[in-house]
Amino acid sequence: MNAEPKKPEPDRSGRARRFAALVRKESYQVVRDPSSILIAFVLPLILLFLFGYGVSLDTTRTRIGLVVEEATPLTRDLAASFHASRYFAVAIGRDRREFEDDLVLGRVRGIVVIPARFAADHAAGRHPAVQVIVDGSEPNTANFVQNYAQGTVTNWERQRTLEGRGHPPAIAVEQRFWFNPELTSRNFLVPGSIAIVMTLVGTLLTSLVVAREWERGTMEAMMATPVSAAELLAGKLLPYFILGLTSMTLCVLLAVFLFGVPFRGSVLALYALSATFLMPALGQGLLISAATKNQFLASQLALISAFLPAFLLSGFLFEINSMPTVIQWITYIVPARYLIPSLQTVFLAGDIWPVFARAIAVMFLIGCVFFALAARSTRKRIG
Repeated sequence: MNAEPKKPEPDRSGRARRFAALVRKESYQVVRDPSSILIAFVLPLILLFLFGYGVSLDTTRTRIGLVVEEATPLTRDLAASFHASRYFAVAIGRDRREFEDDLVLGRVRGIVVIPARFAADHAAGRHPAVQVIVDGSEPNTANFVQNYAQGTVTNWERQRTLEGRGHPPAIAVEQRFWFNPELTSRNFLVPGSIAIVMTLVGTLLTSLVVAREWERGTMEAMMATPVSAAELLAGKLLPYFILGLTSMTLCVLLAVFLFGVPFRGSVLALYALSATFLMPALGQGLLISAATKNQFLASQLALISAFLPAFLLSGFLFEINSMPTVIQWITYIVPARYLIPSLQTVFLAGDIWPVFARAIAVMFLIGCVFFALAARSTRKRIG
């Protein structure tokens, strides 16, 4: 009996050579393209320095006017507490009208008034009042001045109690802050900015470079070769995937050694989260380039659909729970919503894998959706 002829095996070595050639070609293009280096390395450094040095949510040395209507040892002691506070830069006056114009013109952010009856009320065992006048046109600063003025008075009273010169408070509140004891905004702004950088490198750079090939016609020429659509997309993405991880590594080194942000997690968690995030970022860039075939349109769509949502709808600067309900639902499809808190956890708290596993799963799912849409759009464009 004659043996059945063997079926020809797929040319795996040829496929591997084609894929390696695609990766090599794309890598050469990245190296030769100045805009790729600019977006991948120079722009991230600028953003990191802006968020590390130029942007701060720490309100310190806020200028206030302190009105001491009657100079007594007690009021001078309280005024000294305001002077010693690291949160206030204090100007002393005897009448609140001295600071009214300064408050209107923004030269001071609040007026703290220690009334003339303060010492008498305190000596009589009554609770003396300290008036705080703030500019309500800036709610965040107004709340800060109110809260820290109250805190300064409370600490002053507690210190007098410890020294045996005051009345013990009914309830003493002892505060402790985990993970970021000094409440330094840089410690969560810098890790969050790394996600913004990866969004730029992944989505903006990929959409621009691939759209340029559509404009020049080289993409159609490459698709006319024996390369499959999946091989082409994978070959184009791998160099940018490595570029994104390299840019992330540079940002992490600067965050730890230059900005002094603590890194309490593991390198494994950092790269697992970053590599998974690059899937939706790169997939979105491919989809934009295939849908537009134009560099200008691709850059605008990348900024509107990737950078702005990552900046505004991820919890990076604005608390998601304070957003309208409809906007909160939209944030669930923003990949940076899952990366930014995970990176902040890696830096400040350490490895909490139940949190990371959920973020990785959601980002992977979003990435698969983007890749499927990008592959389908690419085939339709070629067809």
